[in-house]
Amino acid sequence: MKRSRPPSRTRSRSRSRSLNVRALLALAVLAASVAIALTMPVRLGLDLRGGTQIVLETKSTETTKADREATDRTVEVLRGRIDALGVAEPTIVRSGENRVVVELPGVQDPKKAADVLGRTAQLTVHSVLGPAENPADGADSKTEAAEDGERVLPDESGQSLRLKAATLTGQDVKGADARFDQQNGAGWTVTVDFKDSGSDRWAQVTGEAACNPAGDPKRRVAIVLDDKIISSPQVDPSVSCGAGITGGSTQITGSFDDAEARELALLIKGGALPVPVETIEQRTIGATLGDEAINAGAWAAVIGTALTALFIIVVYRLMGALATVALLCYGLISYAALAAVGATLTLPGLAGFVLAIGMAVDANVLVFERAREEQAARTRPSTRSALTAGFRSAFSAIADSNITTLIAAALLFFLASGPVKGFGVTLGIGVLASMVSALVITRVLAEFAASRPAVFRRPGITGISTTGPVRDALLRRNPFLMSRPRRWLAASLIVMVVAGSGILVRGLNFGIEFTGGRLIEYSTANQVDPDRARDALADAGFPRAVVQSSGDGDLTVRTEELTDDEAATVTKAVAELGGETEKVRDELIGPSLGEELRRDALIALGLALAAQLAYLAVRFRLLFGTAAVSALAHDVVILVGVFAWLGKPIDGVFLAALLTVIGYSVNDSVVLFDRVRELLGKERKAPFGRLTNDAILQTLPRTVNTGMGAVLILASLAVLADDSLTDFALALLIGVGVGTYSSVFTASPLAIEMHDRGTGSRSARRGGGKGRGAGRAGTTDKQVPASRAERQEVL
Repeated sequence: MKRSRPPSRTRSRSRSRSLNVRALLALAVLAASVAIALTMPVRLGLDLRGGTQIVLETKSTETTKADREATDRTVEVLRGRIDALGVAEPTIVRSGENRVVVELPGVQDPKKAADVLGRTAQLTVHSVLGPAENPADGADSKTEAAEDGERVLPDESGQSLRLKAATLTGQDVKGADARFDQQNGAGWTVTVDFKDSGSDRWAQVTGEAACNPAGDPKRRVAIVLDDKIISSPQVDPSVSCGAGITGGSTQITGSFDDAEARELALLIKGGALPVPVETIEQRTIGATLGDEAINAGAWAAVIGTALTALFIIVVYRLMGALATVALLCYGLISYAALAAVGATLTLPGLAGFVLAIGMAVDANVLVFERAREEQAARTRPSTRSALTAGFRSAFSAIADSNITTLIAAALLFFLASGPVKGFGVTLGIGVLASMVSALVITRVLAEFAASRPAVFRRPGITGISTTGPVRDALLRRNPFLMSRPRRWLAASLIVMVVAGSGILVRGLNFGIEFTGGRLIEYSTANQVDPDRARDALADAGFPRAVVQSSGDGDLTVRTEELTDDEAATVTKAVAELGGETEKVRDELIGPSLGEELRRDALIALGLALAAQLAYLAVRFRLLFGTAAVSALAHDVVILVGVFAWLGKPIDGVFLAALLTVIGYSVNDSVVLFDRVRELLGKERKAPFGRLTNDAILQTLPRTVNTGMGAVLILASLAVLADDSLTDFALALLIGVGVGTYSSVFTASPLAIEMHDRGTGSRSARRGGGKGRGAGRAGTTDKQVPASRAERQEVL
């Protein structure tokens, strides 16, 4: 008779297998990250390295004048093409009435980019009237018959065809995709989808062509791009006369390779330029930030990260040191992912990346605090079993907070454009990397260390054998913070009104990205160092001037709108450095964050918040989702209002900070409401106000420690970094502080009030500290002693 294995030995082997699997997964991810980091450098943005500048000039046609309005529409079409090209973080502005300045970071083939941007991409679809009897005469008759819209163009083989007036244009196109047709052997093709009205006209033009016999040129349909027939297929014999091809799509075939097919698809999908453009000049430009600013930002990031690591080690000792190693791995994984997707790293992006390291501490802190609770409750016989329980208990909070952020990142990526789209990429990568870091790498390191005999004999060095000073203080005092939730709501409302009134009283100081300004280019006798020019202009009263080297020794200054006297002051400051100075260009420029980009960003942000609300309503309750999103709106109003009172610029850097604050605020609320949900599952009859209060006290140590990790990095950036990053850090410091406050004292009281209105009960809150949980904060039910198997377990 076989002797059965003891349960403890079976569990131990199962855990060892799980640890080995996680360790192999972690090694595989790290090995891939190292390989990518060594072979694929991250592209640096215009502010860190500079790039290529292309100046385009719009040209009038017989029907459309190349005025400011047409040029603004051209800017938006060009922005869509650049996004499709995969160039991240470009700068596109209107200069003067009919010029467009495009600045592209890290472009491998600037000439190709200029060619793609300069193509008008006027797409038309024509019925074929037959071959042109005399091609030369037909070419001449094209002008004569312009009123009828007929024209003569050579097809793919060179045969000239007489074409009827256009039946469809690019305005009827809904989308286009490049696909490889392996089934029919057609190679690379471009599938074009038409809108509803275009679908009807496509059926009409193909139905008319189908009335002609097979092989007749009149049975062909010509697809023309920029006065060139790119495809003129015969309508299939299966299509009956008058019926046409329904379904609203067609396929353009030709001898395309993959690059040509994708380029054609992006041109068709991006739409035609409202007016033709001509490339005036193309040059290399320097970084918008000087070496000093970049070095200061890098040092601030290093010091802030070191301080955060030191804080985590002091609080959590051995586990904190292992978490720091995991966070360094997080940095490596994120860097490799950014390189793999071809993202462009800017200085605000770098600062946000460093801040993400501070915020990635959150998942580790959640786990360690839950492990401390398990250890303090004496239900776990060893540090390793307490850690295992901590990872299991914290998983739902980590998953829910990260999924809500991923929802926002996905919608920003798919619906927004420009820097907001780039932020969505960086945010999504950061979230996924932080989950791998906390749930795989930290767990492997922590469980391996906790199973060592030396650690087992000295649990004090782990940092999770005691409850910690914050939790100890709460245990002693056990405050009932939610006894008067309306007072907290009134305080939040007063702060929000006072801060928000700054928007009405002082208004918002929009930066040059939103308002446009003036661009002046100088040619100097002596080459001017951009760093010295920035300092000189700051001393002259223009601290936000963007200075770049341009071409062969020229200097470009971009500022807000200037009077003639202010422009003369700028010229004088440059002349003092460069000697004899000549203005090469002096033009008004439009905003780089145009109206369409701002509208798309607002739509994406609104849908992201709605999607987060829906997710929280499904995972928790509609009550919790509403409270979390309301607290988020409270944070946004306060942050924008404070910047209005301070007169700080609302620019692209602030936009990145605002989006980061939104993610941070939702995470805090999700962690709190996850604990409320857990407590509700244990004691459904307990007063809701008391349960919420207990959840606040239980999660407060995590909130304090996570906030400190972020604050140390932000304080370093605010004190040591360049002025532009100082504003970024200030916005995030305000956002982190307000977000931490609102999750406890805005979202929680609002949830209690909404719950009480729904149940019609308020008496439960008046019990003060006498009810359930009065003995000690965080005690939710009777503690169950460890089972015999658990007591025998040696890990």
